Amino acid sequence: VQLQASGGGLVQAGGSLRLSCAASGRTINRYTMGWFRQTPGKEREFVAVIRSSGGYTYYADSVKGRFTISRDNARSTVYLQMNLLKPEDTAVYYCAASSTIILSQIRRGQAYDHWGQGTQVTVSS
Repeated sequence: VQLQASGGGLVQAGGSLRLSCAASGRTINRYTMGWFRQTPGKEREFVAVIRSSGGYTYYADSVKGRFTISRDNARSTVYLQMNLLKPEDTAVYYCAASSTIILSQIRRGQAYDHWGQGTQVTVSS
């Protein structure tokens, strides 16, 4: 499956953005989908994940209550709604997919098989 992330941009602190991750090649119905982010010189950081059915979601503490992950399997698209953005949310955001990941591994980037190219999010203070 190929992933294409979009929706990044420049926004002021307190603003909102919605990222999209469109999948092609096959449907994502059976895939666990995750969002990660990375800034220069730092390790890739887990942000959020949603299981294939959409019934289970999990967030990093740093974004809990501000970000919402959702999916539209019919459109093979996953979304990350980001509200109350902070300058520390500035990063390149990546979406990832796995059809075999187990629950205990969902925060580990190494456990995902497929990655999108990333979209830049910049939050100004």
